[in-house]
Amino acid sequence: MKSQGWNVRIFKREQRSLFGEILDWMLTPLLLLWPISLALTWLVAQGLANKPFDRALVYNVQALAQQVRLGPDKKIDFSLPQPASELLRADETDLVYYQVRGAAGEHLSGERDLPAPPADQDKGSSYEVHIRDDEMRGLEVRVAYTWIRLDAKNQPPALVQVAETREKRSVLAAEIIKGVMLPQFALLPLAVLLVWLALVRGIKPLSELEERIRERKPDDLSPLDDKAVPMEVAPLVVSVNELLERLKDSIVTQKRFLADAAHQLKTPLAGLRMQADLAQRSGSSEEDLKKSLQQIGRASVQATHTVNQLLSLARAEGGGTHVAQQSCDMVLLSSEVLQDCLPRAMDKGLDLGYEGVDSGTLGAQVQGNATLLKEMLRNLVENAMLYTPSTSERQGVITVRVLVDPYSRALVMQVEDNGPGIPLPERDLVFQPFYRALGTNVDGSGLGLPIVKEIAQQHGATVSIDYAHHGPTPHGACFTLRFATS
Repeated sequence: MKSQGWNVRIFKREQRSLFGEILDWMLTPLLLLWPISLALTWLVAQGLANKPFDRALVYNVQALAQQVRLGPDKKIDFSLPQPASELLRADETDLVYYQVRGAAGEHLSGERDLPAPPADQDKGSSYEVHIRDDEMRGLEVRVAYTWIRLDAKNQPPALVQVAETREKRSVLAAEIIKGVMLPQFALLPLAVLLVWLALVRGIKPLSELEERIRERKPDDLSPLDDKAVPMEVAPLVVSVNELLERLKDSIVTQKRFLADAAHQLKTPLAGLRMQADLAQRSGSSEEDLKKSLQQIGRASVQATHTVNQLLSLARAEGGGTHVAQQSCDMVLLSSEVLQDCLPRAMDKGLDLGYEGVDSGTLGAQVQGNATLLKEMLRNLVENAMLYTPSTSERQGVITVRVLVDPYSRALVMQVEDNGPGIPLPERDLVFQPFYRALGTNVDGSGLGLPIVKEIAQQHGATVSIDYAHHGPTPHGACFTLRFATS
């Protein structure tokens, strides 16, 4: 048991922080994009640093190309004035190299070891300048070069190249990066601080909502104000209000149940006590004792029936949404209820029967709880048995029907009797708890029909009452249950 407790603590899922999770999702992309921004800035800086120095290289190549001429012997000649040569060597930061090659590739001037352009490169038009990156004596260099065609005949062109090391370019690129990235180092902490402050302000309505709920009294079930919260939290507040409304209804139902139970049990319990006191009187005869015991038995039966009905009503009112739903064949349920009630019907001389479709008929099934549906049918049948007299002159008849509309597949159930019927003014009142029509002289709790109505509503059905027939009295009563089509 101890090791199991350790396992529970080890694998217990930590409670997540909404504030921390939002902060992570906001800052993580920011911190990931920052190095990407560094890399893109470096690439852009390299391009920006190359442009001014590339223009200088192009100018130098074009200046050297102007010194390439075709001699009297049709050979290419190159002569570099001393000022121009000194100008190429005047750079204090970078090393500058140049090279001039003739039409046959022979070296005319400059560094012999300056690498030649790729052999397969298109030489393009004359004096068109190209730029490439290369390596010279172990140093990275930027090379500008051009081909010069001096003879219109198919003579190969001469080549002029100027190369420069990349020190100035690297320094300029570094300065550009510093100018761009250093402000970002200062702005990044400020951005994190602003995001944190924004989240604190954004979550503040949730804290205020928590305080309002915490300050409420235990019996305060009034709805929360969904207008004083952000739009994203409003659905949560609406759901809480719906829960409070259901909780209020549940509490009202429980209070009513307790009050009704106390009221209804008071009379039979008082009768039991009175009969017990009468039985204990001195000088009571055996006949008086038997009568007291009979009264005690009747009162206990009445109390038991009332308790059972109260429990059924409580289960119907409070448990409909928590009970598993399944497909229920109403013909089979009716058959089971009739079998349960048949012995009592025979004792009272009642004709109890069934009419309607057979079991398994399409449309005779509903989605619901079989226990509650049987309780609903049993209450209808027992109510009919309770109020339908049966004599030798006129036998009481009770009929249960299950009918299916062949077109809409709507399910209709009826419990019909040939008793006195229910007058029109009382048809709404009989569904109220503990209401009993006067002058019936029938023992009952007044809870059977409220149970029927509650269960019917939970299963999407409606209950109506009509006369069984409109001939001479008694008219009889016909209870009709109509289930909504799925």
